[in-house]
Amino acid sequence: MKRRCVAMILAAGQGKRMGCATQKQYMQLNGYPVLYYSLKQFEESIVDSIVLVVGKGEIQYCQEEIVNRYGFQKVEMIVEGGKERYESVYYGLQAMKEAEYVLIHDGARPLITKEIVERCIEQVQYEHACVVGMPVKDTIKVVDEKQYAKETPNRSTLWLVQTPQAFCFELVKLAYMKMMEQGDTTATDDAMVVEQYANHSIKLIEGSYENIKITTPEDLIIAQTLLKNRS
Repeated sequence: MKRRCVAMILAAGQGKRMGCATQKQYMQLNGYPVLYYSLKQFEESIVDSIVLVVGKGEIQYCQEEIVNRYGFQKVEMIVEGGKERYESVYYGLQAMKEAEYVLIHDGARPLITKEIVERCIEQVQYEHACVVGMPVKDTIKVVDEKQYAKETPNRSTLWLVQTPQAFCFELVKLAYMKMMEQGDTTATDDAMVVEQYANHSIKLIEGSYENIKITTPEDLIIAQTLLKNRS
């Protein structure tokens, strides 16, 4: 039986690599803001509610121009995030109430699907900590500080990590509290925080190669094509 599950959607990034004054989560993608697509998939999924984490001074804008404008009923709270991703996640966790499980998703991944979301919810109830990802297709090289190849890992053991990343709420909240207390700023995703500060193993579950993150202008072009193909 599914327990209360809350989605945290992160939309506080600056998107500096886009080379554009507009933050990537608000850029137009086939007629809608990038953020719209993630919210829509979670809205239509079996999650109970959504916490939206936005940049400084953007709460009113997101409430009026995103949540109200597109009629998202499951967004129960909009929280101001921090300068870095880990700070935004921490603030979002601190603001959450009454959740057994939390799915943390990058708002700049507009090609998430309800099927992936629901696969996460199913798995986290057994595994307590799981992340979406896909096996790498390319050979990966480990390089030194001068970009000389040092090592070639076995490709069969490597996955591209995506979001959502799903956890028991108390597990990930405690892990983030410990990390913040120690002033650690090295974590690059939520799974790393749980691995290091909760000493909990992470289950990888299959997502989709289409579940890309909008980081550069090229990614926006790819997302436009993929969305057109879906429709």
